[in-house]
Amino acid sequence: MIVYTSDQGFYMGEHGWFDKRFMYEESFRTPLLVRLPGGKKGDVDEMVQNIDYGPTILDLAGVEVPADMHGVSFLPLLKGEKVPDWRKSLYYHFYEYPAEHAVRRHYGVRTERYKLMHFYNDIDCWELYDLQEDPMEMHNIYGQPGTEELVKELKTELLRLQVQYDDPIRNIYKD
Repeated sequence: MIVYTSDQGFYMGEHGWFDKRFMYEESFRTPLLVRLPGGKKGDVDEMVQNIDYGPTILDLAGVEVPADMHGVSFLPLLKGEKVPDWRKSLYYHFYEYPAEHAVRRHYGVRTERYKLMHFYNDIDCWELYDLQEDPMEMHNIYGQPGTEELVKELKTELLRLQVQYDDPIRNIYKD
């Protein structure tokens, strides 16, 4: 297996930043190219995270993935197999503030179409983006009429992921 990946992206002025660490797409997304001999050619559309790399490599080596290891092997996806219960959302949490980067603490959930983020601690600010209609994340639609049910669903998914990853923030900021 040959893998090409990288750290998260770096802002070059997008959103007024020259850094990384925010959950906006320019930094949230990372390159991942995998060549698996005999594997599927083309793209994989499912959501894969860097926490999946370890389980995938162990799976390929025939080693059992420890139960306490976050992430899921995406080897079946590389082989072109359909995985019906594959994740439909991703979780993100940045908490190293204050620090030299001045990136405020925030966590969020991303689905194929939407992203919900919560900046917390010394501020309380929610952001919601429709990535289909606003791929550059320039128009925060949080709190706009008609988004109430969507926000409720995304907050439920956010809490589910915080529980899944045992993030203690879920016990502090409940909304």
